[in-house]
Amino acid sequence: MFVTNKFAESDGAGRCARVRSATVPADEIPGGEIPAPVAKLDAEQLLLEVNERSGAGLTFVGRAAEGQVGAGFVRWPDGREGVLTRGFGSLDDLRRTARVLDAARSDGLPVPQYQLLTEVTDGVGVVQERLPGRPPELIDRALLEAMIALTDRFTGLAADLPVPSMYLLESGPGFCLHESLQRYDARTRRLLDWLREVGRDEPSGMTGDDLVHLDFHTGNVLVDDHGQLTGIVDWDGIGRGDRRFGLVTLRFDAESRLPAANLDWFDNLLDTTLAPAVLRLYWAHMSLRLVDWSIRHHTPTDTTHWLDFAETRMH
Repeated sequence: MFVTNKFAESDGAGRCARVRSATVPADEIPGGEIPAPVAKLDAEQLLLEVNERSGAGLTFVGRAAEGQVGAGFVRWPDGREGVLTRGFGSLDDLRRTARVLDAARSDGLPVPQYQLLTEVTDGVGVVQERLPGRPPELIDRALLEAMIALTDRFTGLAADLPVPSMYLLESGPGFCLHESLQRYDARTRRLLDWLREVGRDEPSGMTGDDLVHLDFHTGNVLVDDHGQLTGIVDWDGIGRGDRRFGLVTLRFDAESRLPAANLDWFDNLLDTTLAPAVLRLYWAHMSLRLVDWSIRHHTPTDTTHWLDFAETRMH
């Protein structure tokens, strides 16, 4: 998660917060109040249901300190530690994610194994391996460059996954909501108009067979005592497409984590790595995601921050 101007829909284990809701075409948004925030996970209650349905015998260790939606640390009877979250895809979807992550692990990527998947009320209980390391305390250019380099290893690893939507023409399932922007103020409505324009343009979506981490930011990696990367978490947000999408996600993260830093090198990297139309598409998606989330979960100051940043590449 972002330390300030909290970022997107990540919880303490680093997963995208998904809630079931019908998508709404942009031209059918009714008037009314701003949509409600995503509720925090009751990890202890979820654990009770997971144990009841699976017989796993897990014990509760504690709640994850970071994150807005929540996760719990648990322990297996044999002493292994895991991270408990709620997945909102189907059981088959999450089994497919588990298979893709197993393949990535075999390829040497530091990603968690899914240890248990069991259907629960309103989703799937997910227990995944607790990887070594801890969230980085020092966010600097060296960490950003290490994460950028790591995305090269996502190449061609996701042929069996669906391509994620950019949600520029309809609201997403619990995040990327158009209603928030439509109802907040005139400035967010102008941004929404631009997002729709981008959504009607080409390209309208990602292409490729790369593994895409949809929430690739510094709160979703782990490091050892020397600052070396030991894990990438939050794989509930996973898809097939262009691994370079993660660079745009990370650039938004850097804007919040390093407000006083000179990030011209990162902007130049985006300009030289991505075609203008592709960068515009990814930028629009992240602008929608962050502005919507800040409206529903944070303060007007946070919303202004993300509007200011989104507008730097609007035209």
